[in-house]
Amino acid sequence: MFANVISMLDHSPPEVAALVLAAGSSRRLGQPKQLLPFRGATLLDATISTVCDFGLSQTLVTIGGAAPEVQDTVDLSAVQIVESLHHTDGCSSSIVSALAAIDPTVSGFMLFLGDQPDVSQAAVDALLEVAATGVEIAVVDYNDGIGHPFWFARSVFGPLTDLHGDKAVWKLLESGRFDTAHVRVDAPVPLDVDTWDDYEALLARG
Repeated sequence: MFANVISMLDHSPPEVAALVLAAGSSRRLGQPKQLLPFRGATLLDATISTVCDFGLSQTLVTIGGAAPEVQDTVDLSAVQIVESLHHTDGCSSSIVSALAAIDPTVSGFMLFLGDQPDVSQAAVDALLEVAATGVEIAVVDYNDGIGHPFWFARSVFGPLTDLHGDKAVWKLLESGRFDTAHVRVDAPVPLDVDTWDDYEALLARG
């Protein structure tokens, strides 16, 4: 179980990095979801634009599946690229690949999904507020469940390096080993794209 630990004290916002996971092979979709047309560009372009608008200290994007096409098509000029050499082993390998590239001056990072372009400023602000209290991990409680972005303090980087597989992050969150907070956002979990139906639902939502 997650500990329900939120202390909204008067703290200055920490310096925080953003890590966008975009190295997947899109097995269920059957084509690179990073490159799906969306809002006049690609799905990954839309996500990067959203995350960059949050104004965090550093924005990193992991690439792996369809990496040459992504580099040729997506505007990556505003982000730091991290190549995930073992991306087929699951998203945890992408996190491990990126940890060494995170600026040593930041307090931690927020984890975003590259196929989830509609994360709100409200979710990020709520995580920044609770991160300033020193909590090690924080997640967003949406109306219909827990969703990204997640917050990881630097004190958790060591355990993150030991992750393996697609669901390892969730196991870490549920382990009870870390001071973990939930922040409440009155909205549905932002849509992400695993199947063609997901993509059509995202297009329909605009």
